[in-house]
Formats: sequence, structure tokens, C-alpha cells
Amino acid sequence: MCRWLAYTGEPVFLDELICKPDHSLVAQSLCANEAKTPTNGDGFGIGWYGERAEPGLYREVLPAWNDQNLASLAHQLRAGLFFAHVRASTGTSSSRPNCHPFARGRWLFMHNGQIGGYLKLRRRLEALIPDPLYDNREGTTDSEILFLLLFANGLEDDPLGALSRTLAQVGGVMAAAGVKQPLRFTSALTDGRSIYALRYASDDRPPSLYWRSGDPAGQGDGVSIVSEPLEGPDTWQALPANRVLMVGPDRAVSFESLDFLRAAAE
Repeated sequence: MCRWLAYTGEPVFLDELICKPDHSLVAQSLCANEAKTPTNGDGFGIGWYGERAEPGLYREVLPAWNDQNLASLAHQLRAGLFFAHVRASTGTSSSRPNCHPFARGRWLFMHNGQIGGYLKLRRRLEALIPDPLYDNREGTTDSEILFLLLFANGLEDDPLGALSRTLAQVGGVMAAAGVKQPLRFTSALTDGRSIYALRYASDDRPPSLYWRSGDPAGQGDGVSIVSEPLEGPDTWQALPANRVLMVGPDRAVSFESLDFLRAAAE
């Protein structure tokens, strides 16, 4: 399983979250505490918003702990909204197009989890992507398929509805194929203004997710969302399973239950 973090708030240098904390994302790439495997060394990526509407993106196949470019960039880049992700592959190759975050237009997406039976289902799932969107497919991961299906299901107009419809669609394909492995989907989406973070699994083992208000020091009006606490676990709140955490442009935090998503999919 992968590890990731998202931040929105007053602009901070990226290394304040990615590199400096005791259990930073770089530290988690080498030794995660709450992942299925402790090492997340199959590449990494950062996506951030600066002066333009579309995000900047840097992805690399090296382990995060072994890339001096990441440390240098994170030390110099300051942003008020950014994503970062370290990857543990569930079967697809280590390549830049397979590293998260994924970007399209003003949107960023990253994912921790898997589509059960993906290698068996890949052709069926790719067939669900409309041709104009399929032209944007660069890699081979199930995560990228999920991102493109979100657009096919109305992401730009209705992010919550798109999440619901995409989970229902993929779950239906899995059920029709008789796949017993779970669908696990702990993910983050942003359009550069709001963040939508969802912790979901079709079984009782959704990947971990935590959040807290404040800047990297836990102060101010920012919000950090992480796979694992970066330090001081008592300062972080676990997001319950089957919940969506939403952070608006004003950094106000709100929640929706998966019941809302199920109702939207029907």
C-alpha cells in the first residue's frame, strides 16, 4: 500500500511536511507503520499549485529517500495547496506515468488501495473510459483508471457524485466477474481550491487516513491529511471508514458518510 499527504492553508515550504517531521513522508517511504508493507520505494510524486490554475507535477521512479532532487525541490518550493505520494506497487511497473499524483487540467488525484482482481479486470475497466479521456491514459495502473472514470462520471461538475458513481461502477464490474478480493480506495482529489479525501473499502480493512487542522506545526487555519501521523499521533484525528472529508476554499472542514455516496449512485 502507498502513503500520501495533502495540505491546504497558508503557503509553506513543502519540506515542512514531506521531509522534516520525525515520521515524514520520506521516512514513511522507507519504513511505514500502518501499511501492508513497510517499504514504499516504487517511485514518488509531488503536485502543487502556484501562480497558474493548473498544478505543477514532479514524479520519479527512484525511492523518495534516495532522490536528492526531491529534497532540493521541497526545500525551495512554497505552496498553499499540494499533494505528495510515495508508491508501493500492487503489480504494475515502476515508471513515471505510474507514479502519483495524476493530473488532468486543474485536477490532481492520488490513491492508496487497489481494485481487487485488477489484472483480470483491466481490459473491461479500460473499456469503460470514453475515447476522448482514454487518450489521456499514460500508464498501466488501476489508480489512473479510477481517475479517468471520475471524469467520465462527472467529476468537474459533481465531485461527490462522481466518487459514488465510479465506486459503484467498478464494484459492479468486480461483482460481475466474480472477484472476491476487495476494492480499497483511500484517495484525495483537488481542483486547486477544495480537497475531497475518501477512506473506503468494500471489506473491513480500509487503508488508514488521518487529519488535523493547522499548518505543519498544527497552528493557523490550514488542514493536513495524511496516511499516517507525521509526529505526535495524539494531535491527529483518524478519519472513520466510509467517510469523505472535504476542505473548502475557506479551509472549512466538513464530512459526508458513505450512505450519501450510496444514495447518489442509485
